[in-house]
Amino acid sequence: MTSTPARLGGAVRRNLTPSLVIGVGLVVMIVLFGLIAPFFTDDPLAVHNYGMQGPSADHLLGTTQTGQDVLAQLAWATRGSLLVGVIVAVLALFLSGFFGILGGYLGGWLDEVFSLFTNVVLILPGLPLMIVIGSYVQQRGLLLIAFILAITSWAAAARVLRSQTLSIRTRDYVQAAKIAGEKPHRIIAVEILPNLLPVMSSGFVFALITAILGEAGLSFIGLGVVGTQTWGSMLFYAQNGQALTLGAWWWFVPPGLLIATLGCGLSLINFSIDGIINPRLRSAPKQVKQVSTAQKTEAMA
Repeated sequence: MTSTPARLGGAVRRNLTPSLVIGVGLVVMIVLFGLIAPFFTDDPLAVHNYGMQGPSADHLLGTTQTGQDVLAQLAWATRGSLLVGVIVAVLALFLSGFFGILGGYLGGWLDEVFSLFTNVVLILPGLPLMIVIGSYVQQRGLLLIAFILAITSWAAAARVLRSQTLSIRTRDYVQAAKIAGEKPHRIIAVEILPNLLPVMSSGFVFALITAILGEAGLSFIGLGVVGTQTWGSMLFYAQNGQALTLGAWWWFVPPGLLIATLGCGLSLINFSIDGIINPRLRSAPKQVKQVSTAQKTEAMA
């Protein structure tokens, strides 16, 4: 008879796909860079009289038009972008869980009101709404931008969580807990939430990707966080400094490359989580390969 640790180890090995390993590796490297590198770099806002210098021993990623160290800016911008992304993802996860899980489990008029509100938020155009709010607010702090991004990115996940909750609440163990007199909050926390963790993890990762890209887009057009370095703000100042025209690739390539790398890593993690939630996605490539092999064999015959 197989022991419980052995079964858990086998499950972990099955879910530890190459895409998950690569995705986690990319994300961990960027997170470590954002956490550690600011302690070993100069002041990112320090202005010097040697502007637009390429990479050298003194400045590994060169300098900006005003002589600011690009590596120092990149380190602090990485921390700022990751902080915005995590705050938005946490807020979006809370809102989607509150409106999706609570409404789906309790049902009745509360579910109708929550569903109506979720549908209204879902059809709101996210980017135009963020641009309008950002353009009317002058003091755009980190928390304000994170809140703007969060309120436009939770509704789709709430719909998914509601549908999953509607399915789970009719299962035998949930009904047994109700008959036993368990409180609704305990049933949600003990019986329903554990079954929704994979879906919530996927939603968290997707919200993180959306938040970082959304913040970069707002900062690039000059409506991002004020007073905090981010990847988007680096691209904004590089554009204003005509870095592309002057050939200063060291100014705009590093933040763009980190955005693309983090997006790739998070996407790989999200695809892996989807494969855990729906095992058919893992078996689909094998089935396609088997069909292709069978077709080739039939053609040769």
